[in-house]
Amino acid sequence: MKALSDLSQNVQLLLERYEALREENVRLREDIEKQREELIRTHSELAALQQQNRRIATANAMSSAEGSEEAYKRLSALIAQIDRAMEALKR
Repeated sequence: MKALSDLSQNVQLLLERYEALREENVRLREDIEKQREELIRTHSELAALQQQNRRIATANAMSSAEGSEEAYKRLSALIAQIDRAMEALKR
């Protein structure tokens, strides 16, 4: 009878540990999802800041007399990018 009692206790302990691990797994999956959402948000903010930085650099280049050649180059590059994008859309 002792062996049956020990077996019952071991099964009970195993079930308790399984439940604890299952709950931890759920919690970890939720944490992963939160981190993924935060990463997406951060990437979006980074892209917006990079775009804003390019705009400011272009505006600064245009505002200075010595930067007019650089501004012309930037504008030419932007126009070329737009042209390539339009060509890609036509295909």
